[in-house]
Amino acid sequence: MIKVSDTAKKKIIDLMTDDGFDAANDYVRVGVKSGGCSGLSYDLKFDKTKGEDDKIFVDNDIQIAVEKKSFLYLAGTILEFSGGLNGKGFVFNNPNASRTCGCGESFSL
Repeated sequence: MIKVSDTAKKKIIDLMTDDGFDAANDYVRVGVKSGGCSGLSYDLKFDKTKGEDDKIFVDNDIQIAVEKKSFLYLAGTILEFSGGLNGKGFVFNNPNASRTCGCGESFSL
């Protein structure tokens, strides 16, 4: 399961609306891809369709789609949004990551 914090929920709804998506019907697609300074990086985008290999979660009224191959890397992750002085953006608090890079956008197991 992937959880969505209240601050991330508000930002997701705003961004989805700006991009022509509907948070009540469309998905936040979260995945993992090769790359980044720690080996794996997070991928976050909006999607109107559910794929055959997707696992769907609903948390805090946000529908999250995760491909099965990425799910093992993301189980238990909390998606948050940081708007502080150190930067602005989505933050993945992933309990499976043994090492993360300084920017928080990549990790390794």
